Amino acid sequence: MVKRPIVKNTMINPAPQFIPVILAGGKGERFWPLSRKQRPKQFLSLDGSGVSLLQGTADRLLAIAGGWENLWVITAAPIAAGIAEQLPNLPTQNCLIEPEGKDTAPAVAWASLEIAKRYGDDAIIGFFPADHWIGDQPAYEQTLSAAIAFAQAHDAIVTLGIKPNSPATGYGYIEQGELQTQSDGLPVYKVSRFTEKPDRDLAQTFLDSGRFSWNSGMFIFRAGVVLKELAHHAPQLMQILNQKGADGYAELEKKSIDYVLMEKTQLAYVLPANFGWDDLGDWNALERLFPDAPENVTLANHVGRDTSGCIVYASDDQEVIATIGLKDVVIVREGNVTLVVHKDSTQDIKLLLKQLQSEEKYQSLL
Repeated sequence: MVKRPIVKNTMINPAPQFIPVILAGGKGERFWPLSRKQRPKQFLSLDGSGVSLLQGTADRLLAIAGGWENLWVITAAPIAAGIAEQLPNLPTQNCLIEPEGKDTAPAVAWASLEIAKRYGDDAIIGFFPADHWIGDQPAYEQTLSAAIAFAQAHDAIVTLGIKPNSPATGYGYIEQGELQTQSDGLPVYKVSRFTEKPDRDLAQTFLDSGRFSWNSGMFIFRAGVVLKELAHHAPQLMQILNQKGADGYAELEKKSIDYVLMEKTQLAYVLPANFGWDDLGDWNALERLFPDAPENVTLANHVGRDTSGCIVYASDDQEVIATIGLKDVVIVREGNVTLVVHKDSTQDIKLLLKQLQSEEKYQSLL
């Protein structure tokens, strides 16, 4: 572990203590038909609060960032106007618009470059997906404070690991190695390895060992640290972005930051977190948002007989969804589309969308 003295920023614009960047370019296809091209998952309110996932993410981070002037968003061109509507207080210069989606590696690299240009290499940056649910704000703030303090004092790329409560197969896993230190009362470990989505038996082994966390996709580091590591592990990516910025996106490969950097760097550290987290990957997530729901999770005007374990959603509360003899089924009514899918098959919604894309008459439904 490389420890360094904390040096004051010498740029004309002094860096804030922390600059969070919201990754808001995803599609959220597994929440179709509620999620569409112009209304992706991060624009939705799934808990009945009226606050979208994106707005909730911004609200959580503003308490730590100190104001809208320190918050950044990176998003895709097709939904940039929607971002402005959702976050009207976000400064225009703090919203980076990708010409096309290329996964998280280009997004992290480009945003880090732009922030370093404005504030210098000592700026502390954090990256956060726009569509996560967090249950415990005080614990969330404590965890981020610990990660920020560690990243400020060390050459480190800190990832927040989520303590697993089940052998889930839909997440990547992070194995914690040697304990490095305590930061604000929380342990920080050297990352031993990243493992992509395991099968159930391996996931159970990871859970039983007590050494693994779920990969949350949240990262904190100094700008100069991540840019140096990216230049070493992804030189072509950085060469294009340094020379052309967003104009070079067409030349970039579509790759995740996990693949490009986190699985290769020797500066990865994990801070296991326990602040109530869910990535809301598909419709089944509503059961976790409403754990005290009786027989069914219903966000609709629903009348049912012999119906159990179902998730029922309708955007128009004037419509009635009636069910008889159903078990473990998701029913979603949105506009002129009704989706009926078994809870075990919600991951296949993306395959259904590909089928719809192949026929002209269904294009308006995407």
